[in-house]
Amino acid sequence: MAALTLSLMLLAAVLVSAVIDQLVPRISLPLIQIAIGVAVALIAGQAINIDLDPELFLVLFIAPLLFDEAKHADKATLWEYRKPILSLAIGLVLVTTLAIGFAVNYFIPSIPLAAAFALGAALGPTDAVAVSSLSHTTNIPARQKAILKGELLLNDASGIVSFQFALAAVITGTFSLLDASIELVYSFVGGLILGAALGWLGNFIVRKVRDIGVENTTFHVLFEVFVPFLVFLIAEFCHVSGIIAVVVAGLMNVVAPRTMTPSVSRMNIVSSSVWRVLSFALNGVVFVLLGTQLPSAMHRTWDDAAISNPLLLAYILGITFILFFVRFVWVLGMEFVGARGAGRKFCGKDVRNSLITTFSGAKGTITLSIMFTIPLYATYSYELGAAVPFPQRDLLIFLACGTILCTLLIATFIVPLLAPNTEPEESEDERRLRDVNAYLDILRGVVEELTARQSKANELEIRAVIANYNTRIEHIKEANDIEDEPNVQLRLKAIGWEQERVQELLAEDAVSPLVAYRYLSRLERVDSLLTHGGRISTRWHNFVSRIRMLFRRGVNALVHEIPAANLPKRAAETRQLQVQTAHYVIDKLEEAVASSAVPTEDASGLLLEYQRTLSSLVTAQIPIVSTTLEVASDITAVRRLACKLELEKIQDAYEEDIINRAYMRRLRDNVLLMQLDIDNQV
Repeated sequence: MAALTLSLMLLAAVLVSAVIDQLVPRISLPLIQIAIGVAVALIAGQAINIDLDPELFLVLFIAPLLFDEAKHADKATLWEYRKPILSLAIGLVLVTTLAIGFAVNYFIPSIPLAAAFALGAALGPTDAVAVSSLSHTTNIPARQKAILKGELLLNDASGIVSFQFALAAVITGTFSLLDASIELVYSFVGGLILGAALGWLGNFIVRKVRDIGVENTTFHVLFEVFVPFLVFLIAEFCHVSGIIAVVVAGLMNVVAPRTMTPSVSRMNIVSSSVWRVLSFALNGVVFVLLGTQLPSAMHRTWDDAAISNPLLLAYILGITFILFFVRFVWVLGMEFVGARGAGRKFCGKDVRNSLITTFSGAKGTITLSIMFTIPLYATYSYELGAAVPFPQRDLLIFLACGTILCTLLIATFIVPLLAPNTEPEESEDERRLRDVNAYLDILRGVVEELTARQSKANELEIRAVIANYNTRIEHIKEANDIEDEPNVQLRLKAIGWEQERVQELLAEDAVSPLVAYRYLSRLERVDSLLTHGGRISTRWHNFVSRIRMLFRRGVNALVHEIPAANLPKRAAETRQLQVQTAHYVIDKLEEAVASSAVPTEDASGLLLEYQRTLSSLVTAQIPIVSTTLEVASDITAVRRLACKLELEKIQDAYEEDIINRAYMRRLRDNVLLMQLDIDNQV
């Protein structure tokens, strides 16, 4: 009953912190949760003891958090910045472990070197919530933000593996650099291979389950929640790194297919909601736990006569200084090498970016979770006939808690000074226009996501929903007097793609010259209408190509194709040519929508025109009633997915301070109304 009461109290504290975070956005969420934890401990009037098995704490908190981070990681960004990310996630963690370990052991001899290394390893990883909860007044450069996000995903694994080796050295009393290096490589590589194998196996199981007709949303979401725990336990049983295995499995994104069906759409929506709640609750519980443990940890260590209180504070400040100094030197060297590699001079902006990256590396959930796994007893002494307590466990936790607080305070109040939001004050009209443009970007983002998920199986449904979003975009523009010039250049580019494809087919002898040149003439006329006869170069190029082709094939071959008897054949061939050019242009336009190289509504609108043309060319049959009902059902599924994507992009825009809370609530309420409308139609 006590455990249940404590759990409910912690969850209530997390809920309260979410409300306070909305009211006081300038204070980072972790600091609010720590303060609530301290208040809970003081109100309770007695020490709140958390007696969890270290392995249970590791798998209960760290495994699902890392899996969720890996699942939502931007793989393209990770690969683009792989060198600086790996440098920070592996190299810096090891250097930090050694620097803090030697320093702590030197100034506090009562802490064994291996235990000091364990503290250094625990302080290596940065915290996801702490990084994302920086004050909304900050304006961290895009490159630094991408590197920080990649670092916080990968350095958790390296920090935990280093911590486990240091902890094993404390417990066994022996340490061999050679043996540790071999075991580290085995643990890392083994976790990598096992995580990939289990990730592939998870995807295989999901595919087979779907093949036999099991599309139950509850089953698939529960299976996805089950995955990180299962992967971690199997990896630990195989004596490889469970953390690395979980990260790899998360990157493979088990259970989340790209195909679009009604069941998959519902599963994605439920899965996203479940993981959002689970991640927020676990992160919040750990920070609240930190707050509840601070008074008792401080009391025990504060009352220890062996170390004076001012000296304790000096140790915390010293560890924080070493942590940031080593990080700054490492990041500065990394930026210097990057500048030289890019062929440019190292400048003051690189130093400023290095400081931003340094002070944004706050510590939090992972560090505290790791420290909670330190056992109460290191080993059993047969000579004494009793268990030997872990050396200076309370002091180590105290130093870690104090350092976490210092890094959070620095990240919250120093980073905004280094990267202030320098945007000038806006008038009411400017703010309204910025909100409208942000809303348009949100809708365009949904269109881009839907286009990326389009396949032959869901083409009609996706097109219908995209058309609806394009209509919404146009209505918003009209309501706010936003006028766009017709995108003539995009249409001319599409015509150019058609001409390019026809020329390719001519060169491959895949189309009759007469049909091809008639179609090219038609495209030239459309081009002339759009440009008012201004593009002579294109017509001249086609004329020269036509003369060259006539000479190559001979006039006789061309004359042979003219008779009226070949008209049906010619019509069929023209139809087939239109189909091939439409496919070619559709592929190009999908790339344009995905890359945002042109306004999304322009590219998607033209894309819909070509898709409708293609549909009219390839099919002329009237759909039966059952097919129409099936398409309508699938459209409902796509609409649900679009609403889910829109809610996510609204939340992202709010978290990035692009829109304010009031406007975010208005947009979110609109989407919720649309969801109710969809559900009422089912």
